[in-house]
Amino acid sequence: MNKKIKASVAIVAAAALSLGVFASTSASAATKTYTIAYQGPLSGGEASTGIDEQNAVKYAAKLFMAKNKNIKIKVLSVDDQGDPAVASTVAPGVGNNKSVLGVVGPAYSGATIASLPYYKAGSLVMISPSATRVSITDPASPDFGGPVFHRVVGKDDLQGPALAKYATKGVANAKVFVFDDQSAYGVPLAGYVTGGLKKVAGASVVGTDSVPNTTTDFSPTIAKIKTSAANVVIYTGYYSQAAIFVKQLRDSGSTAIFAGGDGVFNQEFPKLAGASAEGSRVTGVGGLAGISTKLEADFKKQMGVSSGVYSVESFDAANILLEGIKAGKTTRAAMLKFVKAYNGKSVSGNTIKFDKNGDVSYGLFAGFTSKDGVLVNTGIIK
Repeated sequence: MNKKIKASVAIVAAAALSLGVFASTSASAATKTYTIAYQGPLSGGEASTGIDEQNAVKYAAKLFMAKNKNIKIKVLSVDDQGDPAVASTVAPGVGNNKSVLGVVGPAYSGATIASLPYYKAGSLVMISPSATRVSITDPASPDFGGPVFHRVVGKDDLQGPALAKYATKGVANAKVFVFDDQSAYGVPLAGYVTGGLKKVAGASVVGTDSVPNTTTDFSPTIAKIKTSAANVVIYTGYYSQAAIFVKQLRDSGSTAIFAGGDGVFNQEFPKLAGASAEGSRVTGVGGLAGISTKLEADFKKQMGVSSGVYSVESFDAANILLEGIKAGKTTRAAMLKFVKAYNGKSVSGNTIKFDKNGDVSYGLFAGFTSKDGVLVNTGIIK
């Protein structure tokens, strides 16, 4: 091979290599990856709620990427077990991870409050699908989450009266026993329930109690319930403990109506409690199936499971962050500004627009009753 031919081959090879590198670089540059996080209980006794919510976030990301081929969305899983103590250990890492543009969550109020200092310090926007404690959006409270906290669910000052009304529906001269699990969620909700009962004709509070959320023996509380002659028992805690309690309540011979707030609203509750859960009354929100059978069918096809609790809210929260990314809000400051000014539609048809403290204008709660091992929607509580 002469020098001219060698030179020609070298030029062609160099050009091919250059074009290959350019094509590879262009393809890489064409697809950009952005990260959002989901935070909630993904292990432990409350994991079912977190898994349901995260599935809805991942589903939203799948739909988004199918329509926006040049954008890849990474969903970072943040497991706080629904526990404030755990949340305070995982939140610092998320707050310091500058690739995270926004958080869907935390799921629970106590975990939210514990995470807030780290997300505020990092100007990391939060949109919770299920943290309902009133104080988180109260500027006068030390729990206030502004400017980073937002939620797409109603507050407990709306849920409490709804639960009081639903728990006592059809009960003449309702004698109500109210107890909480000493959590950041349960204690204030119990107060709103008690306040709501004052507006229910014929209802009276005949006893109260407060027990740790690690309780496994509820016999002291059940003894108080029997002494009070309550015919309605309302628990403001979470489903895993509620299942243990209601089993022991029924084993004691009590036929009092058992009711709980949205912390008990989980299909795992009737599964764990078995026959003891039958007839229980729970407040909560509907899943995707209640919005669109077509959407639910697609969710099941793509995720391999049915949508669960707070799927609508989690889907909405994720979509707000995804719309921000599509609009080019790819810094934390830009995303926070985008969320605060957001004005769009929920998959439920409600208008999502946050007030200055992070709340949305709507907050309807539905009633669910346990029938044949499943929580069945009985309609919006009015």
